[in-house]
Amino acid sequence: MANTYLITGGSRGIGAAVAKLAASKGHDVCINYMSNSDAAEQVVADCKAHGVNAIAVQGDMGNEADILRMFEAVDQMGPLAGLVNNAGHVGQSDRVENITAERLNRMFAVHLTGSFLCAREAIKRMSTEHGGKGGAIVNLSSAAAYLGSPNMYVDYAAAKAGVDIFTKGLALEVAGEGIRVNAVRPGLIDTEIHASGGELNRVERLGHTVPMGRAGTAEEVARAIVWLLSEDASYVTGDCLNVGGGR
Repeated sequence: MANTYLITGGSRGIGAAVAKLAASKGHDVCINYMSNSDAAEQVVADCKAHGVNAIAVQGDMGNEADILRMFEAVDQMGPLAGLVNNAGHVGQSDRVENITAERLNRMFAVHLTGSFLCAREAIKRMSTEHGGKGGAIVNLSSAAAYLGSPNMYVDYAAAKAGVDIFTKGLALEVAGEGIRVNAVRPGLIDTEIHASGGELNRVERLGHTVPMGRAGTAEEVARAIVWLLSEDASYVTGDCLNVGGGR
């Protein structure tokens, strides 16, 4: 049965891979993007090629008004069945002693506050307590949540550790309302996020340190996320699935 999924940060990397994989399985998708409209529209076109409905909605996931507007757009597609809280970023690699309050506020606004607000709106639509038919939420955590990312981005690691406990608490809160909540913790994945943090060659530099001897791909992470959204994971909730090659 076709479902409607909302993927934040869906114009590139893992989010784009999730959208395209979900579309290939016959699901309608709404992708959110921050600024790259061309990339977002290309993902939409790739999804529509599978014969599904797909739209892109611009919005800052650190801004409540943008989140509300995004959900209003999703409502026009049909009942929401799944949310992927994927939007995120890293700052330039640095030590804690150099991190500013502005950087911290932005980091937690997107990764934590934004995930909370998106989940809040999804619950209002999916919970059987609100007349919904249930659904699934998948939050994007990171191996950084347990590795700590010292000398690079401890702030990002702390935000993702917050995502882990948010996932657990929310899963327990809505387990009886037809909603499953899980997280995926990607490890070293070959996406654009490393360049945005000033680490252009990070994948090449660290790939050999992963027990499996290589970095992962966005598609490999997407397969785990789409599985958690699906009925194949119908008895899985409150878990964090590591997708990190053993790292």
